[in-house]
Amino acid sequence: MLSEQSTPVIRDTLPVVGAAIGEITELFYAKLFDDRPELLRDLFNRGNQASGEQQKALAGSIAAFASMLVEHPEARPDAMLARIANKHASLGITSDQYKLVHQHLFSAIAEVLGDAVTEEVAAAWDEVYWLMANALIAIETRLYRGSGAAEGEVWQQMEIAERRDETPDTVALVLRRTDGSPTGPFRPGQYVSVQVQLPDGARQIRQYSLSCAPGTPQWRITVKRVRGAAAPEGEVSSWLHEHAQVGHVLTVSAPFGDLVLPEGDGPLLLASAGVGITPMLAMLDHLAGETTSRAVTVVHADRSPADHAHRDEQRRLVEALPHGSLHLWYEAPGATAPEASTGQADVSTLDLPEGLTAYLCGPLPFMRAVRGDLLRRGLPAESVHYEVFGPDLWLGGE
Repeated sequence: MLSEQSTPVIRDTLPVVGAAIGEITELFYAKLFDDRPELLRDLFNRGNQASGEQQKALAGSIAAFASMLVEHPEARPDAMLARIANKHASLGITSDQYKLVHQHLFSAIAEVLGDAVTEEVAAAWDEVYWLMANALIAIETRLYRGSGAAEGEVWQQMEIAERRDETPDTVALVLRRTDGSPTGPFRPGQYVSVQVQLPDGARQIRQYSLSCAPGTPQWRITVKRVRGAAAPEGEVSSWLHEHAQVGHVLTVSAPFGDLVLPEGDGPLLLASAGVGITPMLAMLDHLAGETTSRAVTVVHADRSPADHAHRDEQRRLVEALPHGSLHLWYEAPGATAPEASTGQADVSTLDLPEGLTAYLCGPLPFMRAVRGDLLRRGLPAESVHYEVFGPDLWLGGE
């Protein structure tokens, strides 16, 4: 909770800081990477830095947290904090790195806002920063403890046991521990980070959902190649498509992520688009293995049947559920299938049971549309959960 003396200061300065937060975060990253260039090379996603998405995500998280402190002091943005903390843990972020971030962030604030940053203003925003940082550190400490890893030591060597091309742009990689020990436990819907060394020597990291059920002797990730269009080609996805073969060893993190299948017997909606199918496959695989009696409505949207990764597997898993139903949409002109509709996914047309919990994964426009339809149908906002691949540009939109 923000102190009484800082609350009015943050309330008064939030519009000014909010208006400049994009410029502040851009300058912050410039200062950080000038001081510690290895962080850009080996930790931060260079593609997201180049596109500006990471800067927008940081700006959004700071603004959302500060707004919550002054507008809803009785509440905490737990969903936002948990999402950030899980991503940090999957990267091996340590508590001492928050001091480095503080140093360069407040240097950027002072430079951008100039004389507006009085001693009182600086102290109030310092309090906001450490409230958020300490909350994240506490969550990350619990996550590390839960994974059985010391702080930041989440990495292991895993060998590619199998490679399957699911579509021209999507490949499934089955992973096993190089020391022969069993793969660790995870919850359906979680992801791992994969670190690869690129030709220029950089060690870039990306997150991929585990697309199989827990309890199996091997893990599986499914990687969609990010093709260059308006944005650069995906560095890690391209490398994996071109070089990852059976027998190759990858550096992989412990599983993290807060979009996980809930216990219980309540009805579920699993809605995905494109490669967003991957966490839903893990949930479906787990549910099918349990022979659950839950009502499970599965929605998937894709460009065409040929672009639909794990298409047959998804259908088979849904058919294994006594109360499962599958609804498909394909967008490309002429992309038809007997069981699919044409166009964009429209959950407003579906017969959904009461007490539904919804899980969404896919491009932001898809998730916004599905979430909006569900809210208009009366589903409470807290019953809609989502996963974002890359920086979360939907912060504060819960």
